[in-house]
Amino acid sequence: MSRFSRAGVCAIFVLASASADAQWFELKTPGIPRTKDGKPNLTAPAPRTSGKPDLSGLWRFTSDPYNNNVTVDLNPEDIEPSIAALYKQRLEDLGKDDPATFRCLPSGPRQIYAPTSWVRIVQTPTMVVMLYEDLIYRTIFMDGRELPRDPSPSVMGYSVGRWDGDTLVVDSIGFKDTTWLDFGGHAHSEALKITERIKRGTFGRLDLDVRIEDLAFYKRAWTVPVRAEIVADTEMLEYVCNENQKDTEHLVGKASDEKKLAVKVAAAILSRYVGSYTFIPPDDPNQKMRFNITLAGDVLLMDIGGKDKQDMIPLSETTFSMMGIRIDFVGDNGVTTHLIFHIVEGDMKATKDQ
Repeated sequence: MSRFSRAGVCAIFVLASASADAQWFELKTPGIPRTKDGKPNLTAPAPRTSGKPDLSGLWRFTSDPYNNNVTVDLNPEDIEPSIAALYKQRLEDLGKDDPATFRCLPSGPRQIYAPTSWVRIVQTPTMVVMLYEDLIYRTIFMDGRELPRDPSPSVMGYSVGRWDGDTLVVDSIGFKDTTWLDFGGHAHSEALKITERIKRGTFGRLDLDVRIEDLAFYKRAWTVPVRAEIVADTEMLEYVCNENQKDTEHLVGKASDEKKLAVKVAAAILSRYVGSYTFIPPDDPNQKMRFNITLAGDVLLMDIGGKDKQDMIPLSETTFSMMGIRIDFVGDNGVTTHLIFHIVEGDMKATKDQ
């Protein structure tokens, strides 16, 4: 199956989290509210079952500013120095040790708040099941059981849920410490605890507050906001990591190697590139991702949502590198129209917002 690389995407904030996730294009999802023109009515009331919101459906999750760096809202002193150093080293190594991306193992806790694909939620009275395109699943038990007192660590941990009014509260523990908290490479210990508060306010939207606590590595807990939108009139395709693994052989050297090739570019030229750019995945045109380009002195930076800004290394007046990814700015008569990310599976074009 053709799709953009997870590894290349990791370096640019999981750009291509939309994959070739569509089949049965002509099938209208049955049983959903629609407007007069036949489109899904995303603002209709949320469905309910047994008196509680029904979370069932196919969902597109988004936590853009946190995908690459889930700790972006922490202060430096909140992170143990050894963990901060390990994160920087993994960035320098272009994420080559990511167990999910390069060894094709399950992602672990980051799958909860930063899945790289759509998520199928199935809700029953005794459990909520989350199914992912890479054949990973997660079970949230709703039968009143408590979390295990001494769990044998597992990749996806152990989860129990309960209703607080119309909010589903999910507590999870028991994660293997071999997984990463984000695509940049923040580590966690086996003391990690994640608490989700999930609300379905309308038919078309979920809102989640995901609280992360790991006092072995981080001095305080913090919360990551996540939203999800319903995906209608299509279906997921499965994604099997080893069937299209093209990244490892290309990720050689270090992220800092590009700095040796850096050239001086005038601030007047760099200022042409400042602005917001929108990328529309060809396989999921309803998902738009916006990238912000800013200028600090003579350094160009890129981010999503104003968080976790990354330096762009100038290789020429129009070509830059960011964490091993080549980026070209394109324009006419001094006016920039779009930028192009060059990754293994093909070019990705983001158009400058006017």
